[in-house]
Amino acid sequence: MLGQVLESKPTLFSVTAVVVVMILAIPVIIPHMLHGYHMAHIALHIIGLTLALFLTVLAVTSYHRTKSRRLLISTLAFACFAASEVVVVIYVAWPPLTNIGILPMAELGHLLVFAALGLLAMAVFRND
Repeated sequence: MLGQVLESKPTLFSVTAVVVVMILAIPVIIPHMLHGYHMAHIALHIIGLTLALFLTVLAVTSYHRTKSRRLLISTLAFACFAASEVVVVIYVAWPPLTNIGILPMAELGHLLVFAALGLLAMAVFRND
């Protein structure tokens, strides 16, 4: 059954979206449901997280088939983007959590996006 889900991209995307919404429903979505534009901002990042996780899973399955280093680097890039979206969702949903030690959450999100772009550039320009 898992193989069928991984082979069908629409099914995989649907499963990814449902899992993300189920995980974030109680801690993030429901408490902010009536907050208007704030909820729209959170929804935007939840959609970004869903897409990043979907692309990460696709890249992982493709890497397992081909064992290409380009795909491995792309997988790491998509995983960095997913991590960035997780950080931003935490930052947006719980404003009191503004820092991790001396590093502001917003800057950590930006650093992870920058790392994702760098990894994608490295994968694109890699000669295999």
